[in-house]
Amino acid sequence: MNSSKSRACLKRPGTYLIAAICVVCYARTLAQTSGTTASTIHKETSSGLRASTPSQADAVEPNSTKQRLDEVAGSFTKDDAFMGAVLVAKGSDILLDKGYGKAVMEWNIPDSPDVKFRIGSMTKQFTAALVLLEQEDGKLSVDDPIRQYLPDSPATWDKITVADLLHHTSGVPNFIFDKRFFEWRMVSHTPAEEMELFKDKPLNFLPGTQWEYSNSNYALLGIILEKVTGQRYVDLLQERIFVPLGMKDSGLDDDDLILPERAEGYQPGSKGIVPVRSQSMSVGWSTGSMYSTTGDLLRWERGLFGGKVLSASSLKQMTTATKGNYGCGVFVSRKDDMEVVEHGGSIEGFNSCMIYLPARNIAVIALSNVSGDAPDKMAAKLLDVTLGKTVTLAKQRVAVPIAKGELSKFVGDYQISAQLSLNITASDEGLVVLATGQPPLQFSYEGEINGHPQFFTRAMDAQIEFIPTATDQVSTLVLHLSGAAMTGKRQ
Repeated sequence: MNSSKSRACLKRPGTYLIAAICVVCYARTLAQTSGTTASTIHKETSSGLRASTPSQADAVEPNSTKQRLDEVAGSFTKDDAFMGAVLVAKGSDILLDKGYGKAVMEWNIPDSPDVKFRIGSMTKQFTAALVLLEQEDGKLSVDDPIRQYLPDSPATWDKITVADLLHHTSGVPNFIFDKRFFEWRMVSHTPAEEMELFKDKPLNFLPGTQWEYSNSNYALLGIILEKVTGQRYVDLLQERIFVPLGMKDSGLDDDDLILPERAEGYQPGSKGIVPVRSQSMSVGWSTGSMYSTTGDLLRWERGLFGGKVLSASSLKQMTTATKGNYGCGVFVSRKDDMEVVEHGGSIEGFNSCMIYLPARNIAVIALSNVSGDAPDKMAAKLLDVTLGKTVTLAKQRVAVPIAKGELSKFVGDYQISAQLSLNITASDEGLVVLATGQPPLQFSYEGEINGHPQFFTRAMDAQIEFIPTATDQVSTLVLHLSGAAMTGKRQ
């Protein structure tokens, strides 16, 4: 999950696998047998998706563009760094609609456009849309103080509005940084129990004065939605969004749900990818527990920007950037003087990215069942190809040897913020980094960059740069996370 610079699905500190640190490439063209294409290429009509026939739009996009999109997506699949489904659409033309790798490694079941993936924090835009729909119905206003709906909440929340929750400007601490969270997340909890994790903590700043991504904001929005409607959040999703748009392959995941064509989640290990144990889906809820397919998410984008979900004024409210380049459930920036609406998602074993350019009606959707940064980087490159730009294929970071004795100078506790600290220990393979309330991550040595030792993890787009003193001591590190940089001091 803090820059105004346009980056595809930029993750600011606070999304799920990003939370593994302050949460969570490759050069090979795709071999003929490594991917699974859709049984038909799709094109949207008023009744849904159907097989396409040659059209004027097809002639506009030459086969070379479609081939290049496939090559770029395939270049991220080396060593199973990306497994998943990818869809690129421009207007009514589907340029890429394909699966790569395996949905279930143990049974050799391939990924395909029909496979359902957990989408993590991409759930937030659906929660935001529901809030704006209830505002249209007169059941709430985004300018209302949240204590109007949560009367038992702390007095320190007096100045927090519904809009502050939507925009991540409330100051409410992110519950994933609670020291109990790592163990707590593995069993089912109610929204009220989740609220207990953070409601008595001091605000990180005065409401409306700063921007800080916090999953707590969207958990509170889910609670408010249920209070003002008298309905369950899961039912609101179905009635107000999924059914009207024909999103039959989307839903709110549940620990006991048997879901046909569900992908299993994996993460990088020392000898290849390994299965990953998931948190309870009750924890993510209105902030990150949806599942979907690439096709359904295209229906969502076309419905949202086609006037089938929100009024024009509500859509403008949703896609108007405030602090942090954040609207309501989406990041909003500009690329080549065009508006870009995007969001990523991370939850154990799954990463996702969705980008939409309203001016060109371009949608890029990448869903992965391997933890890591491939969907974000891939989506950015696929967007550039669709815009007619030249891109290079993905390249993989390479670990280089380092003597174990050299690792000792990096070991220690580093404070990044009041919420986030890193405990760093040495291992046979490099460094093990344990963030507040999160599982450990393995970091490998990449060598010195500009005279500073740097380590990386394959689990996400994250590197740690150590700043040595004149006497080669280390008291400062810089955590580089999807382009953002955060400084930590040794304690």
